[in-house]
Amino acid sequence: MSDSSSLEFIDAFSDTALRYASARPTYPAALFDFIAELAPATHCAWDCGTGNGQAAVGLAERFETVEATDASAEQIGHALPHPRVRYRVAAAEASGLPDRSVDLISVAQALHWFDLKKFYAEVRRVARPGALLAAYGYDWFYLSPALDLIVDRWLLRPIEPYWLPNLRMLWHRYRTIDFPFEEITEPRLAMYLSWNLEQLLSYWRTWSATRQKIAAEGEQFLADAHEALAAQWGDPFQRRTVVMPVTARLGKIA
Repeated sequence: MSDSSSLEFIDAFSDTALRYASARPTYPAALFDFIAELAPATHCAWDCGTGNGQAAVGLAERFETVEATDASAEQIGHALPHPRVRYRVAAAEASGLPDRSVDLISVAQALHWFDLKKFYAEVRRVARPGALLAAYGYDWFYLSPALDLIVDRWLLRPIEPYWLPNLRMLWHRYRTIDFPFEEITEPRLAMYLSWNLEQLLSYWRTWSATRQKIAAEGEQFLADAHEALAAQWGDPFQRRTVVMPVTARLGKIA
């Protein structure tokens, strides 16, 4: 099992909060429907590590109130407004929420950044009886056999040395971590996006490993990747279907 008990807050996205907010994909409505149905009630959800608030806004269509927290003030500053979402800067391990106050703890694309031992203690403190913990996210994307080979060669391999070790938790679908809750089978879902070439590359530039490589080596590899993809893509304004499988780990809290 992976042990994240020694992790401190890793601010991997504040420097690109505006790009993150505009370039990251949105989750399917079916995921939020599934989560809401499993929660014991829909009074209050806590979206922890909310980032730009895309999951919080999705949950707000199904819950009366959503408490959305993130340790990054920059991310909170670019979050999507919604009348039923209250955004605050707070660590995952110290939410500031009252005891037994939430029906759902939602963690979208963020569980791998947390100190799990302390976070799970906070989850148990704020959860109402029977509340649901839903940790979910996505990692790679798929286009077509020909384009996938180019993506692997020019987008994935160049940044491989720059991935932080805790990202491997997500790549392994959160199956290598301690998850001491009553497990619920996850739904089989994916995001289907219609992106042109620049939208795809903008998303890639939000990755922490991409930004780490830019900082260490400069931006020539960005131009090389753009040229290689453009040769196969054709018209750069042509939209192609991008498939991102969604992974989730769901558990009931006693």
